[in-house]
Amino acid sequence: MLPRLTRPQALAVCAAPVAALLATAVLAPLPFSVAQPGMTADVLGENKGQQVITISGAPVRKTTGELRMTTIEATSPDTRVSLPQVIDSWFRTDEAVMPRDAVYPGGGDVREIEQFNRKQMKESQDEATRAALRYLGRENQGVDVTLKLADVGGPSAGLLFSLGIVDKLDGDGSGGDLTGGRVVAGTGTIDAEGRVGAVGGVPLKTQAAKRDGATVFLVPRDECAEAKAELPGGLRLVPVTTLRGAVDALVALEKGTGKVPSC
Repeated sequence: MLPRLTRPQALAVCAAPVAALLATAVLAPLPFSVAQPGMTADVLGENKGQQVITISGAPVRKTTGELRMTTIEATSPDTRVSLPQVIDSWFRTDEAVMPRDAVYPGGGDVREIEQFNRKQMKESQDEATRAALRYLGRENQGVDVTLKLADVGGPSAGLLFSLGIVDKLDGDGSGGDLTGGRVVAGTGTIDAEGRVGAVGGVPLKTQAAKRDGATVFLVPRDECAEAKAELPGGLRLVPVTTLRGAVDALVALEKGTGKVPSC
């Protein structure tokens, strides 16, 4: 016959597995990545000593101002993110907790994810080039565009690549620059038809843009609410859905004519 436990003994026995479970939850790796504002790069200029956009087969304009693509920096796919890290990041404005699958949709190990991100970047560059040349009516005119951006993967720079090509070849269409001499930043995927798609980590990207001197931020319209929620002071949001709409908005902003969309 087993001895009868006193109430304090029974509580102690029950508490032990609960404490073990809590300790396991605190220490166990979770399927999240912790992200923060990343680097930005001016697609009209150089990045790490290399010209980002190189064009041959057509006259290229000398531009002023900057068009900055934005990024986030996330913990690597093999980094163990624990519950205390998640809780800490949850209450910070300069960090965000994101599902690991959203940050690394390719899955797999580090090497496979890097290959996936490079593939996405290459496809994004090709689409961005086609979108820009199609917008300008130059897709069959022998214009050759080379895009180089070191240490950046994924498709979210597509819109800025297209705008950079347009600015270098045509500017605002009447001799001026798309930027109007400003530092313009933004994010968004783009397809060959010029349609702009949503991306992740927009609040962190607006912080990176503000940090690096931007006063205007182009955001996919579907992410307006997310961008407004933690928008840095002095940064103007301009929502876009197409390359043409983005160009029109920048021209209206530059010339002070027409309506500039807002979130």
